[in-house]
Amino acid sequence: MNPFEYRRADQPNTALQAIGRSRQSKLLAGGTNLIDLMKNGVEQPATLVDINRLAFASIETLPDGGLRLGALARNSDTADHPLVRQGYPLLSQAILAGASPQLRNMATNGGNLLQRTRCYYFTDATFPQCNKRAPGSGCGAVEGFNRIHAILGASPQCIATHPSDMCVALAALDATIRVRNEKGERTIPMDRFHRLPGTTPHIDTNLDPDELILSIDLPPSAYATHYHYLKIRDRASYAFALVSVAVALDLNGSQIRGARIALGGVAHKPWRAKEAESVLAGKTMSSPVFEEAARSALRNATTYRHNAFKVEMARMAIVRALNIAGGLA
Repeated sequence: MNPFEYRRADQPNTALQAIGRSRQSKLLAGGTNLIDLMKNGVEQPATLVDINRLAFASIETLPDGGLRLGALARNSDTADHPLVRQGYPLLSQAILAGASPQLRNMATNGGNLLQRTRCYYFTDATFPQCNKRAPGSGCGAVEGFNRIHAILGASPQCIATHPSDMCVALAALDATIRVRNEKGERTIPMDRFHRLPGTTPHIDTNLDPDELILSIDLPPSAYATHYHYLKIRDRASYAFALVSVAVALDLNGSQIRGARIALGGVAHKPWRAKEAESVLAGKTMSSPVFEEAARSALRNATTYRHNAFKVEMARMAIVRALNIAGGLA
């Protein structure tokens, strides 16, 4: 681990000034991802700015009936909060599927948004080829061992996947990210917060370097009754998703008024399956309808040497999650 300076921010402006002055400064909240990357030599910040004393840990109802999740609220507190469990149980279920209780007790909502890929070629700083870690060096995963890698939205520059469970549910629930720099605040829709790799895979999000995440805002939801988060992984804990599915249905009897589907473990960002949602809208729940929706979600999948199994796994996962959400399983 490289030597670094440690600072503690008691006010938002202190943190904003620190990251605004130098791109070698990193914000420290739970540290569950950043510290690991520092130990491995992937991240080498000159300064760590501890923001844990900032007042961004509350969870509260918004005037429009939605919910505001403070960026510094811990994942475990968020998952267990009555307002989340009652109004957004899909999010609670997704958070509890991630990591371990110890990590969820430390990890923050803002940090979860910013966690970086677990691609082997990225996390091993001794490996020379990784465009995400060393732009222009190539992507070792394309011709290497790519079992955990992307089947949707990848590029020749990077086929890494986003690791978060929480973010998959946030994508399905149309969350908005509220951020701030020294000039003021703005909001970023969840579907535009994370980026696909394109030719700049080293840029994970559309958050500017001088911006601080304040909160995650959820709109009023009609998806609190029929939902399911399904995570398929190699073992029951301490493992990231090979494929995950967040599904929520707005039903009138067996009629589907609306649907939300997002996938994890398959792309560089949480993948919103809007084509599948369109297939379901207005239909009566049935296995053939669910199969059609799942196939449409994966129509443009591209596979590599070791990960072709993910297409069928994702198809089956979508169908199963829809059956559970609709009460047909």
